[in-house]
Amino acid sequence: MTQEEQMTPKEIVSQLDNYIVGQDEAKKSVSIALRNRYRRLQLDPQMQEDITPKNLLMIGPTGVGKTEIARRLAKIVDAPFVKVEATKFTEVGYVGGDVNSMVRDLVENSVQMEKKIQFKNVRREAEKKANQDLAEIISREENHVDDAQEKSNNDKKLQDTVKELNKAFKKGKPMDLSWLNEKDPFMDQNEKDKIKDDSSRILAQIENGELEDQEVKISIDDPSAALNADNSKMEQMGINLQGLKNMLPKKQVERVLPLKEAREALINQESETLIDDAKVNGAAIKRAENTGIIFIDEIDKLTGGNKQTRGEVSREGVQRDILPIVEGVNVNTKYGVINTNHILFIGSGAFADSKPSDLIPELQGRFPIRVELNDLSKDDFVKILTEPSDALIKQYVALIGTDNIKVTFTKEAIEKIADIAYSVNHDTDNIGARRLHTILEKLLEDILYEGPDMHMGDITINQKYVEDKVGNLAADENVARYIL
Repeated sequence: MTQEEQMTPKEIVSQLDNYIVGQDEAKKSVSIALRNRYRRLQLDPQMQEDITPKNLLMIGPTGVGKTEIARRLAKIVDAPFVKVEATKFTEVGYVGGDVNSMVRDLVENSVQMEKKIQFKNVRREAEKKANQDLAEIISREENHVDDAQEKSNNDKKLQDTVKELNKAFKKGKPMDLSWLNEKDPFMDQNEKDKIKDDSSRILAQIENGELEDQEVKISIDDPSAALNADNSKMEQMGINLQGLKNMLPKKQVERVLPLKEAREALINQESETLIDDAKVNGAAIKRAENTGIIFIDEIDKLTGGNKQTRGEVSREGVQRDILPIVEGVNVNTKYGVINTNHILFIGSGAFADSKPSDLIPELQGRFPIRVELNDLSKDDFVKILTEPSDALIKQYVALIGTDNIKVTFTKEAIEKIADIAYSVNHDTDNIGARRLHTILEKLLEDILYEGPDMHMGDITINQKYVEDKVGNLAADENVARYIL
């Protein structure tokens, strides 16, 4: 159990406050749900099995922070997370998304997280091997060893050796072939010694960081050679195509890279051979089962509130397909079987044309905690622009700063931007905080375009600048619909 997973609800909310403005009730609810998972794992195994997570249903218009709360929550506690659109799934028997794919995607994310942990554990060993390989590659190149020609010569000499072996076999004489296991068995010994000595010298230079920018030709596994077939059906039957792929010979491709990049490529390749896949997969499945979060967006679109025409795929059918996964079921993946009993599900939707009670009763019961998120006010927009760790104003100031331009926003300018965002949302479609992205892009368009060439220096964005650039656009509702 990591330190992040042991955080108290107040600590979780405090972390969320660094990125998300307002929505205190939603933050409180998700923090309690996370803490309850830690509490469950402190109980005896029998009681652990009986306690299931209290899934949440977030209700609110787009752009108010539903997805961001769930995504940040997963990052804070370092939990496997996947977001899916409910509308992409179809009822069993129709062409479309398979509801089990959300669980397989969660396991995939969990495996990648676990691999990162294991890669850190073996990095020192992998880096040592990568440096040795790079030293030998450079040494062979300096000694003008043509690997293609060497392979051709080796093949011819191997054929001669096979002929000698046949002769010895016919005569019943033993023949020592242990030398064939050596690297470059047919290379002249003096040449071998020269390459070995040079490799030692070059390895010392590499370890001292003297050759970081030298270009090196390396051979690495070709990632495009992986099996590309849609194997979801085979996964459901327990057929592991990943295992089959590992049994096939790997295709190699040559790359010419700076040594520091070549080292990373070789470290990644070497790390794959050093870690125990079975151990990684087992730990990843356990992590997904106990800490995984699946965020189902637009779940309101599965209700009958939106009129359904004859011949359309049954939305209720999709609800019934999702139900067993939320209730708890075993799902086959290429990494093993995962049980969904203790995965936290967060449903999300605007419910503008429907209400939560329009979901089938069984699914309603599996989302017992309802959280309504509030529309964003003008003050909320001001806070979103300035307060979070990754506030939009800070992002744009940093981006433009890379062109040696210092941009400063006055308090009045920020308030005017917030006022325009609130007004356009109110008069047209309410897209929440996403409106700020559109307004800021339009506001800073000229600076972003001309800045690198004009060497503008310091720029202050004041209220008049905002009014000149976007104020008139916002005043015309028809124009605002298309531009803002």
